[in-house]
Amino acid sequence: MASKTIKVQQTGSPMRRDHTQRETLVGLGLNKIGRTKDLPDTPATRGMIDKVKHLVRVVDGK
Repeated sequence: MASKTIKVQQTGSPMRRDHTQRETLVGLGLNKIGRTKDLPDTPATRGMIDKVKHLVRVVDGK
């Protein structure tokens, strides 16, 4: 059985944000506006997305 994935796109800049938010974006594999990444749909990933929800958007929830 294939594990679920979630596609996330960065829409905002981490400039003038708290360093923990920048580190969260790097942990998600995002560090430039417009970059997208397929991530496993786990509670840990959902928590990271929730922390920077003002800087990212979920493109596809397969």
